[in-house]
Amino acid sequence: MLYVPGCNQHYLDRARTLAADSVILDLGDPILVDAKIQSRENVVNAVKQGGYGKREVVIRVNDLHSLWGHDDIQAVANIGADAILFPNIESREDVLQAQQLLDDAGGKDVPMMVMIESPLAVLNAKEIAAASERIICMVMATSDLISQLHARVTHERSAILTSLSLVILAARAYGKGVIDGITSDFKNMHSFEYACRLGRDIGMDGKSLVHPAQIAYCNDAYTPQRGEVQHARLIIKALKEANEGGRGTVVVNDKLVEHHHIKAAQRLIQLAEAIAELEEEFI
Repeated sequence: MLYVPGCNQHYLDRARTLAADSVILDLGDPILVDAKIQSRENVVNAVKQGGYGKREVVIRVNDLHSLWGHDDIQAVANIGADAILFPNIESREDVLQAQQLLDDAGGKDVPMMVMIESPLAVLNAKEIAAASERIICMVMATSDLISQLHARVTHERSAILTSLSLVILAARAYGKGVIDGITSDFKNMHSFEYACRLGRDIGMDGKSLVHPAQIAYCNDAYTPQRGEVQHARLIIKALKEANEGGRGTVVVNDKLVEHHHIKAAQRLIQLAEAIAELEEEFI
């Protein structure tokens, strides 16, 4: 998920050509006060113009308590975005307020995403995830979280592993997607690649990015490899044959396979197929 600043028309146009699965057209904190109104107009025009293909188009509005949040929602609620991303969500009440404002602006059918960026939000991740069926994804704001934890950025990401895991648990418990936070040092690809693979391995669905140079590394980390897909198909076939023969488990490549492995294998295959379909557009 690539953040694209609404204040920069060139970036909004270029995002139509990049191999990102999702673009977050950003009206939020990175936009200078003097550029807030123009950014809103740019994003509205960009979404109405279209051209983003199969990429998911998400709009991040300003904080609901800011001078621009309510007007942002009024402007973008029903222009055709795939979802609206609400920052600084810390409670069930915050979710319901955001949803009501979106509904009142004509966006009753528009999916919501919520940003988890504070210690309180992490501790309330369960109630946030459970607050509304309209929430489709929880997006980590790890840079904000590290600052509020008075922690330090390290290669191993040790300061936020507990927080990431708590939000993943909440997301999975209530059927939401969950996206890792940014890596702001976009020239340190070694740490970025490590962060992508760590996020993938602990259960993240993807990672938010701040620079196009990060896209290829992120796509490589989160795209199932051919061998993984072949293995997934193999264990589905092997357990099916075992079940037909009256056995509830089977050993594949020296590993025990049970029913829950089938669900994971099916998800991996579906993910690979969805990525392949999307990548046809990038070729």
